[in-house]
Amino acid sequence: MYDVIIKNARIPQGDDTILTNILIKDEKIAGFVDSIENIEAKEIIDAMEHLTLPGCIDSHTHFMYQGFPHRENFLTGSAAAASGGITTVVDMPCCSVPSVRSAEQLQLKVDLVQPQALVDFALWGGVTGEDVREGWLDHVQEQADFGVVAFKAYMTPSVPTFPRVTDPEMYEAFKAVAKTGLPVGIHAENYAMCDYYVKEFQKEGRMDGPAWAEARLELAEKVAIELGISFAEASGARLHIVHMSTGIGAKLVGEAKKKGLTVTSETCPHYLTLNYQESMSKYGAFAKIAPPLRTKRDNEELWEGLNNGSVDFIATDHAPYEIESEKAREGMNVWTAFPGIPGVETMVPILVSEGYNKGRISLSKLVDILSKNAAIHYGIYPKKGVMQIGSDADFTVIDLDKEWVINPKEQASMCGYSPLEGMKLKGKVAKTIVRGHLVFEDVEESALAELTDEELQRIIHKFPEGIEEKYPNQFNNYPELYSAEYRNSYRIDHPEVIDKHIRGIKGIVAKPGFGQWIKRQSIQELPKEITY
Repeated sequence: MYDVIIKNARIPQGDDTILTNILIKDEKIAGFVDSIENIEAKEIIDAMEHLTLPGCIDSHTHFMYQGFPHRENFLTGSAAAASGGITTVVDMPCCSVPSVRSAEQLQLKVDLVQPQALVDFALWGGVTGEDVREGWLDHVQEQADFGVVAFKAYMTPSVPTFPRVTDPEMYEAFKAVAKTGLPVGIHAENYAMCDYYVKEFQKEGRMDGPAWAEARLELAEKVAIELGISFAEASGARLHIVHMSTGIGAKLVGEAKKKGLTVTSETCPHYLTLNYQESMSKYGAFAKIAPPLRTKRDNEELWEGLNNGSVDFIATDHAPYEIESEKAREGMNVWTAFPGIPGVETMVPILVSEGYNKGRISLSKLVDILSKNAAIHYGIYPKKGVMQIGSDADFTVIDLDKEWVINPKEQASMCGYSPLEGMKLKGKVAKTIVRGHLVFEDVEESALAELTDEELQRIIHKFPEGIEEKYPNQFNNYPELYSAEYRNSYRIDHPEVIDKHIRGIKGIVAKPGFGQWIKRQSIQELPKEITY
């Protein structure tokens, strides 16, 4: 007796597909069969001959529940992930209170977010300039031992609890991370250049949307990547360029790979499809991100990078903000609005529609950049990212022919805006399956609609019972784990808005708390392959 059979699944075989039935036992893939006649299972899920990929991974999210719950909580963030075909997210350490830079802070985060999670999640560790200055670099190995998959460092300011690194501090951080064998991901923008030109544009009186992108010029990313590569070569660290926005960045990473350096990169769907002139003119601060949107040429060069291997996989940098207090507060402009957009819900559909369906990438490349490569890079392969016997039964089922239009007001993410609004796509997630359990289905009904006021209070608005007693130092240092931004937010006084949004999310089948924390399985590296 199997637990689940996924019947009529059209699975990838290189660049072709075959129709099969997938057997699942104890949340793992147990086999593939042509016929399920005389095979018994407790549950049957019909994939309806849709393309069925290994569960897709978004390895760069900021769900921000801990400290910034007005922006996104882990329930709405993971609901958005499930709605977008993502079965595993890897959440960042920076946008929380406290930021995650020790084993205790990591365990606190797991304890806080797991009761809300709908999909599985792994965690980034963090290393900052403060860690270098205060002699806390011993926390790097501590986090590695805890099971983080990589370390994040910022060359530009992020939030006050996660200080950026200066150049020498970054080099010291690289040396510490190199000892663990794990990647160090850098936000690659030269701070001095960005800061100087932003102030120059403000002096000139530029208030138009495109001014943000023009002030944070391409050269600021280029020189930051070059510095990172030099430091990686000197320290032996594995350098990863997160949310890379430029075509020149892809070329630099490709050249580093040719030299045998362990340098990798990711880009995001918005850097493949949007350009700053159009999007920032139309949406202003709602298209404001860092690094900024670039040009149509960069779009095409990043698609080329995905195909030749200089861009290793896709992630989103999902970082939503509250419209009322952080994007469009009275008196706010393109310089003062917060930089960040949602993305976890649209990553897979955009890569399917604008990549695979339009012939920009092959089916095998689609699997690599949505599932396999991130799983290998972050050491959770073959538990995740592959469709083989013994792997977790994670699947993303896609209706390749369904046409639809992105509408942020209907999305699970709590922010309600997106510069992708109005984009017409062909290819939509039909089902998301995590460890053999149906988590999302493209229907109107949702288990979240049935949550009571009491359940929402317990899951969303209150911390788990006993959490303050378990972590007295953290709560003493960071009272209530509140950020200044949350205290000044709209939703702090209107929690009913959060409840209404959660109950309105469509298609969720699983209950909050289904998602599990995934420790790093091992240390793995992607092959240094470049194809021209």
